[in-house]
This record gives sequence, structure tokens and C-alpha cells, in this order.
Amino acid sequence: MNANGKIERRFFGPTVLCSERFPMARRLHNEEARQNLSAQMATQGAEIHNRYGPEIGWSALKRLLEDRSCVRYPCEIRFDSAPLLPGEFAHPVPRGNVPEDGYIIYVHPVYETQLERVSYLVLHQLVWVNYGASAEADDAEAFGAVVLGLSREDYFSALCELAGQLGGDELV
Repeated sequence: MNANGKIERRFFGPTVLCSERFPMARRLHNEEARQNLSAQMATQGAEIHNRYGPEIGWSALKRLLEDRSCVRYPCEIRFDSAPLLPGEFAHPVPRGNVPEDGYIIYVHPVYETQLERVSYLVLHQLVWVNYGASAEADDAEAFGAVVLGLSREDYFSALCELAGQLGGDELV
């Protein structure tokens, strides 16, 4: 508080979140953090590709989900559409209040007969398991593509083909 009774906003060092004097500080910090996160995801994707890829079928996917150096928290795949939105092929749901409790990755039951392609769907969800709300859809596409050794365009096309099996793209 200054002599006039007003609260002064002063932020110093790497913890700068917002400053009236330096409005660019937040944006630059976020851009740098975003680039670092994307690089970390790409590195992890390459490690998974080297360890489990390039083709990740059902048995390799199950081993991958058990590997804590690749998947940060315990995950179970459950073929159930109840928690999914119309047209949604998969979604991770926390088991409890803390990430350490693990996740259930719900996958639409239409894919239960296509186990060799379920990895495309689950890999897309793993960025949210590993990186939480910091992850974005672009990250999920880039990560899945790297893990499977595909171009982003080829991975995205495969996801679209799989998602197209569901219909339900119309808003409810």
C-alpha cells in the first residue's frame, strides 16, 4: 500500500503474471511456456514411438498405459459411451479428486471391435492425462502423430475417419 492508501501492484522475477507497467510480460511468458510444453510433448511422443511404435496395437497400448515413464497416472480403458458427448469418440475422466487416483479413458463401444485402432483414440486423450488443462487439441494431434510415426495430416485424417463412424456431429 502506498502513502495515498492505494494498493500497488508490483511483481518481480519469473513469477510475473500481470503488470500494468509491462502488459507484454504475461503474453511472452505464456508463449515461452507453450513452446516448452510442446517441445516436451514431442520429446515424450518420440520416446514412446521408440519404445512401443511405430504400430501400437491393443497389447502394446495396454503395456504403454502401465508404463509410468510414458503415462503419468494410472489409466484404464473402458468401452462405454455414457460419459461421452454426442459424436465424441473418447474422453479421460478422473477416478478421484487428485490425478494420482488415475483416469478412466472412456472409449465409444463402436470401437470395441477395432482394438488395433483404439490406440489412435487413446493417444489423443493422453495429453490431457499427462499435461492436464495445459494441453490443447493441437497438442493431442501432434503427440499422437509423433507416437505413431505419422504426419499430423495423416493422423488427423485417421481420427476423422474413426470419428465419422459415430455420426452425432450435430449440436444437441
